Parts: sequence; structure tokens; C-alpha cells
Amino acid sequence: MAAVMTSLKISQNKVQLRMAELCMNPYDLCSKAGISYASYRRIMKAGGCKIATLGKLAQALETKVTEILDRYNWQRL
Repeated sequence: MAAVMTSLKISQNKVQLRMAELCMNPYDLCSKAGISYASYRRIMKAGGCKIATLGKLAQALETKVTEILDRYNWQRL
């Protein structure tokens, strides 16, 4: 079964800023979100992921999903 990717793009800058606010490093985020570091790197490089993974990242960052999305991308919806 192929992985379903969302067309919503994650803002790498917003994720990193939120991590800094919470004094987290990428490994902390991965652990808290329940994803692998390889997945984190792929998401940050490509900007997209499964919707459930997007939710996990937002929860781990203690923020709303819309706060970590590329603003240009989700405002067009």
C-alpha cells in the first residue's frame, strides 16, 4: 500500500522556531511525536507527510497544525 501524502507543506522554519521555544532538539521532537529521526529528516526536506504525522508533530510541539504549516500553502485552501 502506498503512503498517502498531504499537499499541505510544513514550514521547516516554524518547526525549528517552536522547537527552540520548547528547548527541544530534533531527537526530542521525534521521541515525543513517536516518529523516527529518518522520517523527521525526510519531512523537513520534502515538506510533506501523512496527515496523522502532521498531527503528531503539532501535538509534540504543543501547538496547532496551522501554526507549523507554510502559511502560503494553507491559506490557498
